[in-house]
Amino acid sequence: MTFSTFISADELCAHLNDPDWVIIDCRFDLSNPSWGREDYLRSHIPGAVFADIELDLSGPVTPDSGRHPLPDPDTLAKKFGQWGIGPDTQVVAYDSQSGSYAARLWYLLRLCGHTRVSILEGDFNLWLQEGYPQRSCGEHSTAREFTGTFDQRKLISAGELLRLIGSDQPFQLVDSRAPQRYRGEIEPIDRVAGHIPGAVNRFHGENLTPEGRLKPAEQLRAEFLALLDGFSPEQAVFYCGSGVTACFNLAAMEAAGLPGANLYPGGWSEWIQDPERPIQRG
Repeated sequence: MTFSTFISADELCAHLNDPDWVIIDCRFDLSNPSWGREDYLRSHIPGAVFADIELDLSGPVTPDSGRHPLPDPDTLAKKFGQWGIGPDTQVVAYDSQSGSYAARLWYLLRLCGHTRVSILEGDFNLWLQEGYPQRSCGEHSTAREFTGTFDQRKLISAGELLRLIGSDQPFQLVDSRAPQRYRGEIEPIDRVAGHIPGAVNRFHGENLTPEGRLKPAEQLRAEFLALLDGFSPEQAVFYCGSGVTACFNLAAMEAAGLPGANLYPGGWSEWIQDPERPIQRG
């Protein structure tokens, strides 16, 4: 059986010793980037290797980029191979934020054509609370040849997005940040507050129940269809602060049977690097 969006703790636990499965810990804290690896070494799911959002799943920051630019495709492919990901490998990504960071790895693998990748439903905190096994110290995977090819067709650049905004072409732009940041009432991370003109808001956390689990697929589908307001998933462009948590919305869309949406990976942090790009508040 292939898992391509989300996987339960029970399903993952049944495959902890499967040599064709690779588990990747994506824990991260924006305010303390070294915390994720430190916490991983203290305790993690048995067999899991660690992926650093900034060092492994992002490229170098430049004066024109956002905070987490996409990594170089060749470098990324080598990293996937080092983690033991081959053509038939089932990958499971997890974090401590209900999947919002793990979704970055999920999306990068999907961009490379690797569909056997899923996000642990809930997160590592729930895994521990429910008594599943854990282990400390580092882990290593047996290297495999990763053969996926990076496909940029579902990625929208800042220039393309600017042209879309100024055209008559129908599309739905979706901001995945918290409502207060979307409205420009607060901005704890980036130097300018607000959102890209015309964007509607779908905070990535809205995909979760109060307990931190993914909402049922039927509920997600109804909510996303209301958000799209008659547009197709292929006409939707999602963004967030830096191209990370918007991927959680894309994963939830796919789990709801609505694949095909696009990502503006630069996000708000890239958009505001050019003062000529318009912004909106409220």
